[in-house]
Amino acid sequence: MNAERGTRIGLAILAKAPVPGLAKTRLIPHLGAEGAAALQRWLLQRIVTTALAADIGPVTLWCTPDIGHPAFAVCSAFGPLALRRQPDGDLGERMLAAIAGSTTPFGTVVVGTDCPLLTPALLRRAADALARHDATVVPADDGGYVLIGMRRPSPRVFTAVDWGSGHVMDQTRARLSELGWRWKEFESLRDVDCGEDLAQLTACFPDAVSLAAVEPISRQLDV
Repeated sequence: MNAERGTRIGLAILAKAPVPGLAKTRLIPHLGAEGAAALQRWLLQRIVTTALAADIGPVTLWCTPDIGHPAFAVCSAFGPLALRRQPDGDLGERMLAAIAGSTTPFGTVVVGTDCPLLTPALLRRAADALARHDATVVPADDGGYVLIGMRRPSPRVFTAVDWGSGHVMDQTRARLSELGWRWKEFESLRDVDCGEDLAQLTACFPDAVSLAAVEPISRQLDV
């Protein structure tokens, strides 16, 4: 529950369907197309479980390319979860749509599926921060961020940002400053994007391999 009595914070998850050849493409050279898709399925299920356990408010899974993939239906069985199709546009436009589409008046937190280190406790802290700040951010070690929360949508936050680069967090800080917003920034976390991230994934989550249920991952993550 958010720090303000009775307030609830929307939680939006932007997720790609675990389709071989389309999911976690930067990991395909290390895991193969099937293995990369299986890892994406594990990451998807982990963040949905984490989001529901946080219990900060309604959870919406924003799906791409559509809501019809069986992996999304599996996630729906975990608990109260709304499924919506991600709109067209770049990452910033899609995050803005998720925030603007929220039904909660006290703010919305947006995450992706790439950071298994996000915990229910950290999601609660990020939600609580919106009681006292205009925005909240969890940076990523690679210069991006793994979570952003906002009390109200602002296109400016997502304007002139080089998505996918190591400049995203610095550019986001600049946009927030231009707006005159107060924001809470948490300690950075590592996400899972490329081959060098796999060793830490295995160290932190030894069961990730078995939960992904694909043999090639078991062999190639054994580092």
